[in-house]
Amino acid sequence: MKVQITNGMLMAIIINTVYAKAIGLTQGTMAREVGSDIWISTIIATLFSILIVFMIVVIIRRFPTGDMMDQSKILLGTWFSKIISLILFIFFLGAYGAIMITYVYHLMDYFLPEAPVYIFIIIAFIVGCYGAFFGIEVIGRMALIGVFSVLALNILLMLGSLSMFDIRELLPTFQSGVTNTVWASRHHVADWAMATMTLAVVLPYVRNPKEWSRSNIAAILFGGAFVVMWPILQVGVLSPEVTAQYIVSCMQMARSAEIGQFIHRYEMIMIAFFAISILTQIMMCFLCASTAVSKLFGLKDYRHMIIPTALVLSGYGFWVVFDHQRAMEILETTWVELSLSIAIGLPILLLVLGIFRKKKLKKANDQANQEAEKKQDGNQTQKTKKNQQINTNQKPNEANGN
Repeated sequence: MKVQITNGMLMAIIINTVYAKAIGLTQGTMAREVGSDIWISTIIATLFSILIVFMIVVIIRRFPTGDMMDQSKILLGTWFSKIISLILFIFFLGAYGAIMITYVYHLMDYFLPEAPVYIFIIIAFIVGCYGAFFGIEVIGRMALIGVFSVLALNILLMLGSLSMFDIRELLPTFQSGVTNTVWASRHHVADWAMATMTLAVVLPYVRNPKEWSRSNIAAILFGGAFVVMWPILQVGVLSPEVTAQYIVSCMQMARSAEIGQFIHRYEMIMIAFFAISILTQIMMCFLCASTAVSKLFGLKDYRHMIIPTALVLSGYGFWVVFDHQRAMEILETTWVELSLSIAIGLPILLLVLGIFRKKKLKKANDQANQEAEKKQDGNQTQKTKKNQQINTNQKPNEANGN
């Protein structure tokens, strides 16, 4: 039986997938473009991402037993499916670079400046392979703990920062112009792109397709609420000019927070609660990339491709983070262009193809339902035979008075 997760686990995975980079690096990048309007750009990006997720849900619901790659095979055949698989692998390769920039620079720049980069890459490789091997259900349970950590971190940071918060730093709004503020939201849409493409792979593993739309939209709204608190606090406490000066602006924010006389060093608290979120991102990236590669080569089990895929992703991640300047150029330009092209273009393409290929999708659905019914009948027959066999074995014993 195919492993399935609850809609709650799905929501937790989405929130964790977007949280780490969105609060860690994106706000500093957007502050360099639009200053104090970064919280408006964050809200715009969140609302736009709901539209993309809604498209993904509509696409997958047309053939709920298969992911985007399975559906593309039905629409235009095997080679088209392989092209889609390759595009998804390239997407998750790029996503892993963005995740490694977030993960490595948080730890290396603020805690372990003398540690070699490969140490962080090896740790991510081991943890990511371990999580991907045990699959979506284990990662989903871990993501639930991650949501608790995200919530705890946000509450602690809010309590430690409110006394220094100055709302006048947020005014006037749209100081850089409406067009620039909307355009800057592309950096945060790229964060949501990781979540939407993850959905394109894992949504068939989620129970109750009727709840998919509501669960996904709720996850984006909750995730957006968790993230948008950071740009508001960063602008109000640090000021937009200071936020724009840092690659990892959230760590500078954590340094400014304090509660009473005892809690002054928020950096360690932040990393402790932040870790589960970033590890969930790494595991999901390995799982989705391995699934894409396994379908590219026509394999049924993605687990055979975890280690080869993880080696390629880790090699790329090492190359990206080894040079700060190269990492930021890729993060702020190449990754944004690549991720938005795929996350917006691919759903639109499949949505249009599905409109013209309705009959094929209906036929595939009918066939999948028939196979599922046959399998269910077969399991029921086996169960009945097993019960009859148990009863037959019991009767001689009863006749012997046992």
